[in-house]
Amino acid sequence: MAELRSRKREGEKKKEDAASEVDQQNHNGVADDFSRDEDHPNGVEDAEPIITMEKTHTDSGSTITEESGSGAGNVDGASPTGTEEEKVQTTGSAKSAMKNSKTVLLQRIVKVFIGCLAAVTCGMMYAVYLSTYHERKFWFSSRQEMEREITFQGGSGLYYYYYKHMLFASSFERGVYELTRDNRTVSGQTINAVEQLSLYPELLSSLLYRLIGSQNAIEPVYFYIGVVFGLQAVYVTALFICSWVMSGTWVAGMLTVAWYIINRPDTTKVDYAIPLRDNWALPYFSCQVAALTGFLSNSISSATEMFCYLLMSVTTFSFIVMWEHSHYVLFVQGVALLLLDCFDLVPPRKTADIHKVYLSSLLLAYVLQYQRPSLLSCPLLSLLIASLLARYLQQNMKMGPLVARLMKIVLHLYLVFTTGITFNYLVKKILPTNQNDFILKFLEVKFGLNTTTEFIPNLLLCEEGFQSPGQDFFLRLTQASVLPFYVLVLLVCLISTMQTIYRRLSGERLKGSVRMEDGRIGERPEVIYHVLHTLLFGALAMMFQGTKYLWTPYVCAFTAFGVCSPELWMTVFRWIRLRSVHPVVLALILSTAVPTIIGFSLWREYFPRVLSELTEVQEFYDPDTVELMNWIKSQAPLAAVFAGSPALLGTVKLCTGWPVTSLPLYTDLNLLQRSESTYQVYAMRSAEEVYKLLTAQKSSYIIIEEELCNEMSPVRGCRIKDLLDYANGHMVYDQGEMYTFSKHGRFCHEIKMNYSPYTNYFTRVFWNRSYHVYRVNSVISFQY
Repeated sequence: MAELRSRKREGEKKKEDAASEVDQQNHNGVADDFSRDEDHPNGVEDAEPIITMEKTHTDSGSTITEESGSGAGNVDGASPTGTEEEKVQTTGSAKSAMKNSKTVLLQRIVKVFIGCLAAVTCGMMYAVYLSTYHERKFWFSSRQEMEREITFQGGSGLYYYYYKHMLFASSFERGVYELTRDNRTVSGQTINAVEQLSLYPELLSSLLYRLIGSQNAIEPVYFYIGVVFGLQAVYVTALFICSWVMSGTWVAGMLTVAWYIINRPDTTKVDYAIPLRDNWALPYFSCQVAALTGFLSNSISSATEMFCYLLMSVTTFSFIVMWEHSHYVLFVQGVALLLLDCFDLVPPRKTADIHKVYLSSLLLAYVLQYQRPSLLSCPLLSLLIASLLARYLQQNMKMGPLVARLMKIVLHLYLVFTTGITFNYLVKKILPTNQNDFILKFLEVKFGLNTTTEFIPNLLLCEEGFQSPGQDFFLRLTQASVLPFYVLVLLVCLISTMQTIYRRLSGERLKGSVRMEDGRIGERPEVIYHVLHTLLFGALAMMFQGTKYLWTPYVCAFTAFGVCSPELWMTVFRWIRLRSVHPVVLALILSTAVPTIIGFSLWREYFPRVLSELTEVQEFYDPDTVELMNWIKSQAPLAAVFAGSPALLGTVKLCTGWPVTSLPLYTDLNLLQRSESTYQVYAMRSAEEVYKLLTAQKSSYIIIEEELCNEMSPVRGCRIKDLLDYANGHMVYDQGEMYTFSKHGRFCHEIKMNYSPYTNYFTRVFWNRSYHVYRVNSVISFQY
């Protein structure tokens, strides 16, 4: 027993001696390495350590393992040659990493360059397409100046008149002065045409035409049209970039442009009414949305974020200046951003920056637009102030458990909207505005909360832009495959967004940047914004057909992003827990194959149609209108004032320059009331009543249109004469049938009979198949 114990002590002693010997060698090697590091301080100190495993056998058969870094000496006392080899290896690995980073950077630059080139090319090709289509449709280059101006339909030619006026003015300053004190447009009134009609596009285009000296190079009308078509190219390019930023591939941008062009009747009005404010303003809005998309993204650098912020500021201000209804559009956008902030889906810093953009743009536009009261009473400003106040009162809104946070969000939204409505009501009571009751009554009738026999609300309800879209609208979107894919993409993104909201309210922190492998497309703030954008504007489009031009283009961009995004497919695969095939590989394949199949089908079906639009001969000629305008210019006195329908009066003002009684502007209550008085020539009114209404507006001539007088429509109730009979109490309903009665005949029919008392008040001076012009007698001659 003692012998065994002695042997055990000897074995343990041998082990301790061997370990101490190894430690001494290790200490000496480390000291040598430190001395070498002092001699060469720039050696390989940043390289990753190389771990070596060596075995040392003791006499007792046990194994001692040692770990040493690249700077540690060899246990066996190896020469310095091994350290030099390690330095060469680490230097080579550093050079390889640097080379790989340069390769990745070069690939990114090439990808961005190709994408930008594709975006600009698509925009330029669309502008060329519009120019060619416009030439083929109207034969624009072969027509005289008056015939060209008549092609501006729907009363939009009035804006082009002011563009011409600015070019004919002796100087730009003089032209602006004359427009701000215009007494040659509406009879008996002096208006600020720049403020009332939002003529800033005409001011800028005329100034640009003067500055670049295009008088001898291009005709004014071609320059004006070219600027509008150029803005449409910017519009398409911004949609391209918007879809590209979200999906990460420029294939989505090309698919967006293809869908936009195919669904052109539902995406733009530029085909038939070039000077409309929409065509000038919406390109700036698309740039603002593209900048906002980049600004909300979590995967951008600080420099890119600053660029997006500056671009968003400029385009928001330009959008407000170009269109008098822009603040309503930004209000809807603000509601979407409010929901993002409530559910804590975007950093509070970015929300505050966006609110600063809104507020500064509104104030600058208020100063530039002659202190327009509508900007102070707009819902956007009310929303901004209410959000600021509610955030101050609820500083801990984003804290607490799930149920508590939900209650706080409901309270926050209640505070925002009640405070906003209260502020808006007080501002409208203080400011001298007289259109509040008119807009409120129109909305009440539109949503079935009230009924009225008044002419103006019913006239607006019968306008195509204020009606609900028909089945043909959805049929066109379905045939172009936009609507089916949009519904699928929206469902996936909406469900993923709801999951993100639940996780966020449960206290889970969101990731800074979402990887494709995560399958959480609903955690990206820019995607959530576009989900809310299409939902809110889609709801408006279902009620007002005119707002489809704010919805359909972004449906094209959002749908193209969805089918081209591997993240969306990866999100679906995560839900179904795909195991048979690698989900990342399959997502990449589908994000390439699906848009390729869609693009090929669109090219096969719609490319021949697009080419046929550019090659087939179309004819637009209105000889009766041309004859009427020529008669006015040659026969009417210079002081003559013409009365008629607003759309026709816009053409009269454009082609002749004579004063008119009303304008095709449906946002001004005073002009709408003047139009109602003029429309009485199509009602069952006496000659004396119509004469008094026309002379009250200082009318010299009244133009009666055969199309309105003999309007035949299968749907009664929206014809001008039906609306007038309804408002004048000349219409009754009996067992579901509608009848009209009055002791006077319809004025536009009776005056053509050329008998008294109509001949006492009016004298016919011109007529053709479409128009009858009567002079309003200044001295009544009673003939029996």
